[in-house]
Amino acid sequence: MSQPGSFSDVIGRLRAGDDEAARQLFGRFAARLMALARSRLDARLRQKVDAEDVVQSVFKSFFRRDADEQFDFGSWDSRWSLLTVLTVRKCANQAQHYRRRGRDLGREAAAIDGEALARDPTPEEAAVLAETLEEVMRGLTEREREMVVLSLQGKTMPEVSAAVGRAERTVRRVLDQVRHRLERMQEDDAP
Repeated sequence: MSQPGSFSDVIGRLRAGDDEAARQLFGRFAARLMALARSRLDARLRQKVDAEDVVQSVFKSFFRRDADEQFDFGSWDSRWSLLTVLTVRKCANQAQHYRRRGRDLGREAAAIDGEALARDPTPEEAAVLAETLEEVMRGLTEREREMVVLSLQGKTMPEVSAAVGRAERTVRRVLDQVRHRLERMQEDDAP
């Protein structure tokens, strides 16, 4: 008979569906796995993905697969090794997810100086903004212009979609076209 709290005891109880054994396993590894996840997620990605969520996902996968007895390990070290591999892979999957074209963290705007937000634009800044908006909206239909204006007013995609009577996909496409047009204009103006 195995000693209470020993590897074989905890794993046996875990496979029997004992929640306390699952808590013991979680308690043994969770803090180190969160530290590992934090080290694998860069600063921008940590704004989107929490290390705790990654670790929760790791344990969910682990417990589901362990219940099916897909793993046969003989020590705590072997469990730790598996959990670290799962953590590293889940972090890599999150990074890949947020680097895809529509979610690319590298394309997100840099943080804006709070002081610049707190003041009204100068007349020159307002004129440049008006001119830029006019140029960006050139060629858009009245409904597409309305989509852009509502978006600039802070409306969400579903709100814009409902207001103009078009699918969210259509709204997203129009706003993406406008964003790309702005990016091209910015590249053309770059020294």
